[in-house]
Amino acid sequence: MAGYKEPGFQERVANATQARQNALAKLKSKPQLDEAEVARLKAEHEAREAAKLAKRAEIKAAREAEREAEREAKRLREEEAALAAAPKPKAPEMSAEEKKAIRDAKYAARKARKGR
Repeated sequence: MAGYKEPGFQERVANATQARQNALAKLKSKPQLDEAEVARLKAEHEAREAAKLAKRAEIKAAREAEREAEREAKRLREEEAALAAAPKPKAPEMSAEEKKAIRDAKYAARKARKGR
């Protein structure tokens, strides 16, 4: 039984040359595209690219709008938290005369209810 024989340098060069010639013959045998077909294919390609760019721009605008909404919501939450954490303004202290006038008014109302 014969074993595998390693191809020599000359055989490899010949095989490579033959492969190149076969590829060139295959390329030459292809029919050439006419100008109208080339223009149509180019227009289709440009239309697809324009559609892709428009879709990317739409997605980018949507993402930016979402980010802006998130920023606004975060700002509002921080504002609400700051208002909740801020100390409540106290009512101004009343003077002694004002306190006495309120007490007297309550006393007079009680006496009036009791019928005196």
